[in-house]
Amino acid sequence: MITRSVTNYQEIDFVAGQTILVDKPLDLTSFDVIYRLRRFLHIKKIGHAGTLDPKATGLLIVCTGKSTKKIDSYMGLPKEYTGTMMLGEQTPSMDRETEVHISSDTSHVTPELLKKAVEELTGEIEQIPPMYSAVAKNGTRLYSLARQGKTIEREPRKVVVEQFEITGYSHPVISFRVVCSKGTYIRVLAHDLGEKLGCGAHLSSLRRTAIGDFRVEDALTIQEFGDHIKNLVRTET
Repeated sequence: MITRSVTNYQEIDFVAGQTILVDKPLDLTSFDVIYRLRRFLHIKKIGHAGTLDPKATGLLIVCTGKSTKKIDSYMGLPKEYTGTMMLGEQTPSMDRETEVHISSDTSHVTPELLKKAVEELTGEIEQIPPMYSAVAKNGTRLYSLARQGKTIEREPRKVVVEQFEITGYSHPVISFRVVCSKGTYIRVLAHDLGEKLGCGAHLSSLRRTAIGDFRVEDALTIQEFGDHIKNLVRTET
């Protein structure tokens, strides 16, 4: 396991297999992270356990070599997120990746109304995958159709929101913490909260803080990991 506490990379065999905790930065896709680590390590067999959207930051588990066999088990672990939701503004992607296209009044939203809506979105719930997602329909990614201005019917999926906690409310911005099952879209959670409140909402920031027992505090940034590898190459030469 490659975490922030690892300092000696000389005996590590990435080709044979390693699990790396990475802190994904804003505006990079999860594939961008894999591409950069592949260039650092000069290996082909590498993948991640659970996509983070470009506008999200935080913990990404990356596996190399034989450790890629662990990806499915990592993906099945519960996830923890923190972030903010903007009430009264909706976007086609349900986050900041697209521009606001609907604005609504939020003056009727009270702490009591917010608490009730959060309770209704806690536990086993159904979510409809967003059009701006990597879900495939007849071999075509939904985001490809969305970018063409197309919308198609999607089947709802059951997910479990174990904890949905409002950690701050500075109208119209809500700060939150969520613990949820595999397959939960926090963007959809923000959208559905806005629907229940009658004002609309979108996800304005998101950070994945944990996957199971793995914490983002133990993760390396891409820059830190790259520097470790470069220093190792210099030492060997």
